[in-house]
Amino acid sequence: MNGEHRDFLALEEEARLDRFLTDRCPDLSRSQLQDLMRRDLVTLNGKPARPSHKVRPEDVITVVIPPPLPVDLIAEDIPLSVVYQDSDLLVVDKPAGLTVHPAPGHPTGTLVNALLALCPDLQGIGGETRPGIVHRLDKDTSGLIMVAKNQMAHISLSAQLKQREVEKGYLALVWGHPPESGVVDAPIARDPGYRKRMAVVAGGRDSLTRYKVLEDIGPFALVEAAPRTGRTHQIRVHMTHLGHPLVGDALYSRRPRLVPRHFLHAFRLSFRQPSSSKWMEFESPLPPDLAEALEEFRAEDAGNAAAGGGKSRAQ
Repeated sequence: MNGEHRDFLALEEEARLDRFLTDRCPDLSRSQLQDLMRRDLVTLNGKPARPSHKVRPEDVITVVIPPPLPVDLIAEDIPLSVVYQDSDLLVVDKPAGLTVHPAPGHPTGTLVNALLALCPDLQGIGGETRPGIVHRLDKDTSGLIMVAKNQMAHISLSAQLKQREVEKGYLALVWGHPPESGVVDAPIARDPGYRKRMAVVAGGRDSLTRYKVLEDIGPFALVEAAPRTGRTHQIRVHMTHLGHPLVGDALYSRRPRLVPRHFLHAFRLSFRQPSSSKWMEFESPLPPDLAEALEEFRAEDAGNAAAGGGKSRAQ
């Protein structure tokens, strides 16, 4: 098969092949190596190998890295708000309405297309269709997202996410008044009754979100949510599970939308710089559409209080 061939001779015993190769192929993540094994592109003494195979002295391991598949990603001059940039990464303040990466039927107009115009060398880093992407935000969620500019940075940032070392904070406006703080520890999977949605489902993937109420505003509460895992729609699903769906979330709530999109903004992002290990912290203010809606709700609440309505923690 065409592509790069890497041969290794084991000098001592090792419990698992995937760990052996992770140490010797720093430019490949463990998930990438496991994918090569699933495709029978890793052999142990000439036979297809699996991640859990034990490595013994004198074993010969061969890794075949196929050439990248041609893709039709197009660099597009889409304006981006770059909060930070160095040789390893970018931090972008993504606007609502911008999809993170191309998907079937939506090949252009994404964050990836914009990034390729800004940093052409991103092509192929971490994956052919999602170059540089280590995590994502929903199309209609605004806020901070980090992007790797080289393979080493992609592996480092991905590992930090997997080990739950990255700290993320979101501002959400929800219906009703949840307890002042709490933890939602509930598994998430595809909703068996509606495939476009996610839901809390027994046997789903472990999912944990911490939250605290920052402010009660009339029938709403402004909440700071800190997801410890990165499941699709996690905050939206967990707050709905509590009985307090996000304002404006047409997918998870039948209540009046009141705002043009779900009220969710990734306002805080902290992690270690891949090369220096320096702890980095970034914050982003609410964008104008959400900030203006919030002020309108506050003004309405103040007017109701002045008229004798008062404020209450009760729904």
